[in-house]
This record gives sequence, C-alpha cells and structure tokens, in this order.
Amino acid sequence: MPDTDTTDPVELLARALHQAGAVVAATDPAQGGLPTPCRSWDVTDLVSHLLADLRQFTVRANGGTPDWKAPTERVIEGWAHAFEAGAEELLAAWRRAGDLSGVREVPGMGELPARFPVDQQTAELAVHSWDLATATGRSTDLDETVGAAALEWGRGALQPKFRGAESDGHAFGPEVPIGPDAPLYDRLAAWFGRRPATA
Repeated sequence: MPDTDTTDPVELLARALHQAGAVVAATDPAQGGLPTPCRSWDVTDLVSHLLADLRQFTVRANGGTPDWKAPTERVIEGWAHAFEAGAEELLAAWRRAGDLSGVREVPGMGELPARFPVDQQTAELAVHSWDLATATGRSTDLDETVGAAALEWGRGALQPKFRGAESDGHAFGPEVPIGPDAPLYDRLAAWFGRRPATA
C-alpha cells in the first residue's frame, strides 16, 4: 500500500475537520430532508453520521476499538456546535497520541502504517464534505491538499472486497468511471462510489 505523502497527518486531519465543520455550519437544519449522494441517507442522517464519526474516531485516537455497530443518534439541530466540540476532542486525542511514524498493529486489520487511522479519518471527512456540499447545492471546490491526500489514501486502501451493494452491508459502491481531468473532489467521490455530475 503506498504511503500518503509526508505532510503531518494530524495537520491534514485538522484541515479536513475545518473544512467539514464549515460545510456543516453552512447547512440549515431545514435542509435536513434533502437527499445526499451518500447511500440512502438524507442530510440529517449524513450530519448525524459525521457527529458519530467524531466520537468513534476519538475512541480510536485514544487507543480503543470503535463500536461501528452502535446505533447512530439522529441529531436534528445544533450541528455546528456539536461538530466543533467533537473536532476539538478528536484533534486533542491525536496530538496526545505522539509519534505516528513507523507501523503498528491495528485491531482486526494487522500491521499498518501508524498514521493509517488518521489518514482514513481525513479521507472520510473529505468525502463526506463533498457529499454534504453536493446535497445542499454548495461549491465542491474544496481543499485540494486534503482532497489529494484522501484520494491517494483511498486508492491504496479501498480494495474491491470492501465494495458492493448497501443491501449487502457494504459501505462503498463500485468505483464510478470518471475522466482524469474532472475536478479533484469529483474524482475522489467517484472512487468512493458516488456519481458526480461530471462522471
């Protein structure tokens, strides 16, 4: 699996969190029923998922094993404040984690680069920023440094065995063909199984 570039992974995550937080803050709860490109979720489902992600990501940053089967609370208001608070906790946890060079044993995944969970979180936040911006009609001209890192990580980590139908329990659909000159975040979304307008 190719390494993500040498940019500090926690600082990349901070940029991804800032970006996602800005998109969440710009989203009116009145838009909560709008459909999103992300599986069968509406905007409220997607924002609720992001808030749950922050909690689970913090468990991982603190050395624990997230419970991905735990039900997600549907949050209908107070999104911006909740996201900001969760982002601060997550960054603080990763900054306490210390050195992220070398490799580590990751529960259930074997030996991986120590920075792998941070890069995974950056990628998920980048994709969901595109999802939410697309759903609410906002610009998807997002942070290129974050987007490029997320796409590089995804191309190494998102293997065919992780793709499939949502009804079969898969989080990612098949890669959507898209031109190499399409906008960066459209290429990122297409790799993660979304269908951008440019595809």
